[in-house]
Amino acid sequence: MAGLGGPLDRGHCDQKFDSYLRAFKKYGFTRWVVEDREGRFLGYTGVMARNEEHPLGFHCEIGWRFSRDAWGQGYTTEAAKAALDDAFTRLGLHEVIAYTAPDNIRSQAVMARLKLQRDPARDFTIDAEGKPNWNGLVWIAQPS
Repeated sequence: MAGLGGPLDRGHCDQKFDSYLRAFKKYGFTRWVVEDREGRFLGYTGVMARNEEHPLGFHCEIGWRFSRDAWGQGYTTEAAKAALDDAFTRLGLHEVIAYTAPDNIRSQAVMARLKLQRDPARDFTIDAEGKPNWNGLVWIAQPS
């Protein structure tokens, strides 16, 4: 979350959760909760539809956020791989996009482990309303 201003407060988390519920009702898929074997919340991952207002237009995007104590244990890669497999098999998607900030080396490493292909032609910038603009570097996943 460093590239996006740090951890979210409760109100922003509730807004995100509400957007995930709306996406699930509209498209039938959204982010997934990830827990360890003991049921401890680790974070989330999953594929989510993005609307036409996004700089890339309508697309399906895979994303993840995990608690710091879950980093470096393979949870992100394993869960994201399962989400991509689901997107390409059950959902029948032909492409899923991933993006991250240029300095988010950890997410870029996950994208590399998932064998996503870098697509600089689709890189974009978002006006962050009073904050520094956010630059998204784009990777593409396609069924193998």
